[in-house]
Amino acid sequence: MFNVGDKIVYPMHGAGVIDSIEEKNILGVKQAYYILKMPGEVKVMVPTAKAEEIGVRGIINKKDAEKVFDVLESNETEMSMNWNKRYRDNMEKMKSGDIYEVADVVRNLSFKQKEKGLSTRRKENA
Repeated sequence: MFNVGDKIVYPMHGAGVIDSIEEKNILGVKQAYYILKMPGEVKVMVPTAKAEEIGVRGIINKKDAEKVFDVLESNETEMSMNWNKRYRDNMEKMKSGDIYEVADVVRNLSFKQKEKGLSTRRKENA
């Protein structure tokens, strides 16, 4: 459980701060929500009961950041030759919220770009 003022990362949206925790009645269902303040004055509501399930996590510490750099500096992992399968696998990793999975995607796409370049579509969806 997070508290007001905690810095968090919301997969596919980025880093933010928990501005408040409020109970809301939406579509007849009353539940608690984290009100996240994101960059650019964007506010996002996340049900507290589903935050972990959708990959909301705290920011990483210095030790974990060093491990992320290790992932980024390691060799490319094997990816499917089928672009559609690769895309689905990458999206699943990105949505997981797992920082090491995200780093794996970034590293692999970086290798792909150096190899033969990425299309504009791949850059947007990655």
